[in-house]
Amino acid sequence: MSIKSNIKKRIRGYFTLIFYLTGGLLAFVIGNSFPLSAQVNEKESLQQKKTEIEKEIEYTSKLLEETQKNRQSSLNELAVINRKINRREELIQTISAEIVVLDRQILRNQQSLDELDAELKVLKDEYARMIYLAFLNRGAYDRLMFLFSAKDFNQAYQRMKYMQQYSDYRKQQAALIVKKQEELAAKTREIEQQKADKESLLSSKEKELIKLDNEKKDKNSSVTSLGQKESELRRTLKEKEVAARKLQQSIEKIIAEEIRKSNEMISNRTGASPTTFALTPEERELSNSFAANMGKLPWPTERGVISGSFGEHPHPVLKGIKVKNNGIDILTNAGSPARAVFAGEVTRIIAVPKYHNVVIIRHGEFLSVYSNLDEVMVNKGEKVVIKQVIGSIQTDEDSVRTELHFELWKGKELQDPMQWIAH
Repeated sequence: MSIKSNIKKRIRGYFTLIFYLTGGLLAFVIGNSFPLSAQVNEKESLQQKKTEIEKEIEYTSKLLEETQKNRQSSLNELAVINRKINRREELIQTISAEIVVLDRQILRNQQSLDELDAELKVLKDEYARMIYLAFLNRGAYDRLMFLFSAKDFNQAYQRMKYMQQYSDYRKQQAALIVKKQEELAAKTREIEQQKADKESLLSSKEKELIKLDNEKKDKNSSVTSLGQKESELRRTLKEKEVAARKLQQSIEKIIAEEIRKSNEMISNRTGASPTTFALTPEERELSNSFAANMGKLPWPTERGVISGSFGEHPHPVLKGIKVKNNGIDILTNAGSPARAVFAGEVTRIIAVPKYHNVVIIRHGEFLSVYSNLDEVMVNKGEKVVIKQVIGSIQTDEDSVRTELHFELWKGKELQDPMQWIAH
């Protein structure tokens, strides 16, 4: 082979090396320049929800211990057990959802791991080819001939720049390989941690299922025990129904009187109706503000468990018997305060048998009713602010029950408090 043809062959080798490498670098940069879209961190949200449920279950357990001090099964005990079971089931569902999220993350990370492994292989193959081509064109004489064979100075300068780019590319390629190896190791560690987290969640779920099973046994035992007190339950239910009717009649009478007063005070109100409140501009603003906070109102107690829900429901023990509730009942700790759910004015403070002291607060055309109070800490006509303590909740000595009965009215219409207070 002639010297001239040998030179041409080596020059072609340089061009092959340079264009291959610069082209490979460009393809790698383009393929990795677009980051993955941000994913909603479901795991953190589920963990937060799980923590909140666990705290409520812990509180419910303490409340149950307090309720069981009378050493006899009661409807309050059954209500707390039911609430605990519901929250335990929700906790198990949350753990299951967290496991599903982890499974998705593990799958996604495994796919990323495979992609990283493939990218690393490509980089190593390119690097090996680069080293091989560099070896074939390694002599100083070859590099000089590559430069001197240029047609003119400009081409020689461009070839010199290509040789510099080749040197830079070798360094970049080596750095990319190291980076990909580090990413591969980090992703492997992440998957291992996620698998360990999943095992921990599965173990936690098994423990919660065992607790749930025990709580259901407690419920069945409580129902059986209460079933043996049918005559007592029927007597208690009848007394409660009589007391509830008296409370409702008292509230309806007060509302009718308040409506009459409001219409008399604003006698120039056109189209005034004796069935609705005649509101001043300030009262209208307060009423609108109250309505705008539907589903956001604070609880009338700092903590508690719903022991009785709004409306008509089957009795938890007595078959074929339905109970009606004009509001909600909240079981809480002994000595707990009752607090206003919104700003307003104390309309009345009355006493009703079985419901002890009752405070009624008016919020424009809305009224909130707080029953079964021991000590009252507000006066009629007093302006109150949201979450202001209005009294302490009565604790029944026989049943060791501390329960607030809470109602909401819009004019003469009863409202479901659960649709108004925050969950």
